[in-house]
Amino acid sequence: MPEAEQVDPEGAAEAPHTGVLAELGQLGQAIKQLFGAQLELLSAELGLARSAISWMLLAGLAATIAGVGLGLTLLALVGVLLAKWFASWVWALMALAVLQLVFMLAAIVFFRRCMHWMSLPATRNEWSAMMRQTRARARRQVDGEDAA
Repeated sequence: MPEAEQVDPEGAAEAPHTGVLAELGQLGQAIKQLFGAQLELLSAELGLARSAISWMLLAGLAATIAGVGLGLTLLALVGVLLAKWFASWVWALMALAVLQLVFMLAAIVFFRRCMHWMSLPATRNEWSAMMRQTRARARRQVDGEDAA
C-alpha cells in the first residue's frame, strides 16, 4: 500500500481540528478585512474632517470680514441719514455714538447674563440642597446611634 492511502489513527483525530482551525483562520481573515475596511473609512473621514475644519475657519474669517464691512457700510448710511435729518454732521455723529454706546452696553449685559448661565446656577443650587439633605440625614443617623 502506498503511504498516502495509509490511515493513521492519530491523523484521523487531527483532521477535524485542521478543519476547525481553517475555519477559525477564515473567520480571522474576514474580521480583519471588515475592521480593516472600517479603519480605512475612519481614516478617510478623519482626513475629510481635518480638511473641513480648515475650510470652516476660512469661511468664518470671510464671514467676519464681510460682516464688519456690512456693519461699517450700514453705520455710514445711518450717519448720512442722521446728517440729513439733523442738518449737521456733528449732531449726526453724536447721535450715532449714543446708538453705538447703547448697543455696546446691551451686548455687555447680555454677555454677563450668558456668563451667569454658564455657571449653572440651578445645578449648583440642586447640588447644594442635595448635599445639605445628605449631611442632615447623616447627622440624624449619628445622633440616633448615639442615643441608642
